[in-house]
Amino acid sequence: MAAVNGHSPVMSAVFAPLTDSGRADMVVRRIAEAVTLGLMAEGEQLPSESDLAEQLGVANGTVREALAILREQGLVETRRGRNGGSFIRAPEEGLARIHQGRLKEIGLSELRDLGDEKFAVSGAAAHFAAERAPSDLADRLEKLVTALRKAETPADRRKADARFHIEVAVASQSVRLTRLEVRLQAELGPLLWLSDLDAPDVSVWADRHHEILVSIAAGNASAARRLAEEHTVAGAHHLVRTHLRLTDA
Repeated sequence: MAAVNGHSPVMSAVFAPLTDSGRADMVVRRIAEAVTLGLMAEGEQLPSESDLAEQLGVANGTVREALAILREQGLVETRRGRNGGSFIRAPEEGLARIHQGRLKEIGLSELRDLGDEKFAVSGAAAHFAAERAPSDLADRLEKLVTALRKAETPADRRKADARFHIEVAVASQSVRLTRLEVRLQAELGPLLWLSDLDAPDVSVWADRHHEILVSIAAGNASAARRLAEEHTVAGAHHLVRTHLRLTDA
């Protein structure tokens, strides 16, 4: 994964300037999203406080406060010395327990609302990607489909799944849709890929991704939207079934 300072389209979306500047919890959310989605790996060094503040459009003190919160949550550690700085920690077991508890406690109405939002965002992103996609998008998406098929752990599947949808949103050339897709993937992805027991059939999911890819590459906006929406509905139904199983247990 390229460093934040490399300004890849995905990372630029994650670390775009905050519209609600001055709030440390928003900085925490952005960095936690990057960790959850696998955009920043275990042990990867964050940019300096001043660089993060500049990228996010906030004060240095806001970044400092956010890093303190992330250290308390165990997602970041700070090392002193010449090679020091703030580094990502991604304790997958702890995150899995948190997300399982979240899915168990969430209400069905909230799940429905999240599914409705995902339906609108993913459908629109696929539609506009088919109309505006760069020529190399199909190759990038195909690599992510292959990564999903070959992923051996729920975390790797979650990351490959999320990256596919975020890349589609980036290809839509809509900053707002991309930010919404990043947030939704960070919120719903960990619930969808909790464990081998609770995860969807990865081959079916990869096939759905490939169908969306083919429609986008062909410039068929209506088919791309329909397939993305159908995929979202399947994900929402899976989450409801897992939620009911956890609450019954």
